[in-house]
Amino acid sequence: MARKSAKSSSSTRSAIRRILAIDIGGTGLKAAVIGPTGKFLSDQVRETTPHHCTPRKMVTTLAGLVKPFQAYDRVAIGFPGYVRDGKVFTAPHLGTELWAGFNLAAAMEKRLGRKTRLVNDADVQGLAVIKGRGLELVCTLGTGLGTAWFRDGELMPHMDLAHMAPHAKDDFDAYLGDRTLKKIGHKAWRKRLNKTIVMLNKVFFYDHLYLGGGNSRHVTFKLPGNVSIVSNEAGLEGGAFVWLPRKA
Repeated sequence: MARKSAKSSSSTRSAIRRILAIDIGGTGLKAAVIGPTGKFLSDQVRETTPHHCTPRKMVTTLAGLVKPFQAYDRVAIGFPGYVRDGKVFTAPHLGTELWAGFNLAAAMEKRLGRKTRLVNDADVQGLAVIKGRGLELVCTLGTGLGTAWFRDGELMPHMDLAHMAPHAKDDFDAYLGDRTLKKIGHKAWRKRLNKTIVMLNKVFFYDHLYLGGGNSRHVTFKLPGNVSIVSNEAGLEGGAFVWLPRKA
């Protein structure tokens, strides 16, 4: 993201006071209106992600979900897959064959009548929780594994690390995903996560690792000093920083 002057940032911040943040998950959809610093200005609304959800069905479902919200200036959407320039490239938990090439940002902008940005969901969560110093890695533990990588507060080009394979049969998405957690149980899943943390440290040499997502609540073992659990609400709070620079 390009750096803005203090005057430009102040002008932008005053023009954008309310952001509609939408978090698309493989199993659930969430939305809320937030302020320029990520503070919630409304209650959250939630809905189960429709089964076999096509892009058309998703647009209709999201429009219905956020119908209670009328007063907002911009829209920020976190999506569980690789996205760029408003378009979806991969959608592992929704069906890449259905989604590849679909411009979700443009479709929602047309439907809602507000400027809309589409960002990977782990990147959105990371924008809310990072400190902005050194190398920071964010991993979300949910339906699958999401990752976001930052250097001195700047979001690096997205890498779908989840689709590297640490196991003969599984990529990280399956290795640590919700389906595997239910299949092997919490104890075995925590052992896998602990091994993954060690592996990620060796590969990234991060200064800090943040673990988020719904399944981070199952982490009960002692974490290294440079690893911490963050609130799952960050998946919405980070929508503010999709549009606005973080204050130093």
